[in-house]
Amino acid sequence: MTAPEQLASVRYLVDDVAAAVDFYTAHLGFTAHTNAAPAFADVVRGPLRLLLSGPTSSGARATPADDTAPGRNRIHLIVDDLDAEIERLRGAGLSFRSDVVAGPGGRQILLTDPAGNLVELFEPRRG
Repeated sequence: MTAPEQLASVRYLVDDVAAAVDFYTAHLGFTAHTNAAPAFADVVRGPLRLLLSGPTSSGARATPADDTAPGRNRIHLIVDDLDAEIERLRGAGLSFRSDVVAGPGGRQILLTDPAGNLVELFEPRRG
């Protein structure tokens, strides 16, 4: 595992910490790291540490309202075969928030975790 000081951390506020841990570990290749459910847990994939803060965690305290926030922030996970990942995740009963979108750099699709946070699966363009 990557040393803690080498990890980049992102916090997601979630309604159900256990459901979030299950989602990320069972479907997206994360490893459970700390589990203090129902308040908090974190999961790790490579250099990404995803902080999952439940309603009773300090991370879930209210932040100032900002009408300029775009609300489209998400983690970005690179996959080798987007179509195979979509099939695997649909087979696990997950649904997607978007259709596949193709652009100059590759193809992507969005899904949401149990709390509605966005996850982008991205397959880079080859050659």
